[in-house]
Amino acid sequence: MNYLMEVTFNIIVLAKQVPDTRNVGKDAMKTDGTVNRAALPAIFNPEDLNAMEQALGIKDRFPGSTITVLTMGPGRAAEILREGLFRGANDGILLTDRAFAGADTLATSYALSMAIRKIGEFDVIISGRQAIDGDTAQVGPQVAEKLGVPQITYAENIEKIGNGKITVKRRLENGVEVVECPLPAVVTVNGSARACRPRNAKLLLKYKHARTTTERQTEDVEYSDIYSNCPYLNLREWSVADVEADPVQCGLSGSPTKVKKIENVVFQAKESRRLTDNDVEIEDLMKELIDSHTIG
Repeated sequence: MNYLMEVTFNIIVLAKQVPDTRNVGKDAMKTDGTVNRAALPAIFNPEDLNAMEQALGIKDRFPGSTITVLTMGPGRAAEILREGLFRGANDGILLTDRAFAGADTLATSYALSMAIRKIGEFDVIISGRQAIDGDTAQVGPQVAEKLGVPQITYAENIEKIGNGKITVKRRLENGVEVVECPLPAVVTVNGSARACRPRNAKLLLKYKHARTTTERQTEDVEYSDIYSNCPYLNLREWSVADVEADPVQCGLSGSPTKVKKIENVVFQAKESRRLTDNDVEIEDLMKELIDSHTIG
């Protein structure tokens, strides 16, 4: 008798809690050149939500697949893990340590790669193309390089996965292309990909009390017995020592990139002119703009 083996995948989603850059003010930067995250509202990085949806799409097609959300940040970044669980992830890990503070893309990708090595086997790592607080699009590719696995960037949709390969549609500046690469691999996802599904009501009720160890200690939870009875509510919290990382390569000490200044730029029109639908007025304005080399 032939038995059909169930195909499943181990998926890691790299997500980041970012300051809402639509609300940058005078206190947005510290004196050491790092972002003052406490002064800005924190949100789930938008393109990481697109990445989450791609991971959930694989899980929909291959039930039994697992999604682990991995993030690095201060204690409050655990909120990102809960948001992932509310949408369909299976597990969440928070990398948090004072030694991680002030990390640029090089130090961040190093820390994430060490955490992924600790997680163990994976089939695909999916992340957003870039974070809105840096716009570098470097972390995903750097993680791939440090792990020694192939990468596909600018992904708009994961078309197929299986038989040791993944097929992805990429959205580029001048069109689209479909590429294939072997697994395991890293895929970074564009904001043009499908938007992430909303929270699931049943999962919200199931995971609403999910907490890291530090959160449980600081919140003084009265119903602490639920964490021994429901182990899925225990969010893992790893430090530099837990992932056996070199402290010199973490945080500010491992970050050659230095930010000199952050400015909030507001564009304002110096002058305006109201036109009617009169062809002569429009033609005169076009001639004026061409003569001043504003256009043309």
